[in-house]
Amino acid sequence: MIQSLQYVVHASELPPRGHPLAGGSFVTRYWLNGQERALVLLDDEFQGVWGEPSTMIENANSYSDGEANTRAMAEGGSLIAIKALELGAFIPSCLEGQMVMAAKAEGLVSLREDRWHWLSSQFSASYAYHLGYEGGCLDYYYLGKDIERLVRPVRSLLIC
Repeated sequence: MIQSLQYVVHASELPPRGHPLAGGSFVTRYWLNGQERALVLLDDEFQGVWGEPSTMIENANSYSDGEANTRAMAEGGSLIAIKALELGAFIPSCLEGQMVMAAKAEGLVSLREDRWHWLSSQFSASYAYHLGYEGGCLDYYYLGKDIERLVRPVRSLLIC
């Protein structure tokens, strides 16, 4: 399968939020699994279904670790997850999606508001979380995993 994503940035090299970094826009600093990270929203955008309806993907239920979720989705056959990983990126988790939403609300990044965006956090066998960037609505229930939605991948860089 696809190699693990290993991006590193020195703290002194971080630009202001909203500025270019690692193929996208720097969203924010955050902590994940005991490591300080830099979240980057890529300019790439694509669409697809999250996965098969009524199929639970084991290990795709983290609310904070989008890369782990995306890897589990790819192992389960999700085409959007495979595409994100091929870009050297992943589908944001609920937490990472909300950090992107906060950056959008502050005018630091731009996102399409006319469609819902998939998140990698799975709710159940039939539903996964998605986010509407127009009003910042996080939901899981409106239709199912087999509906096409947008994906705006992210990268997470280890800050050293």
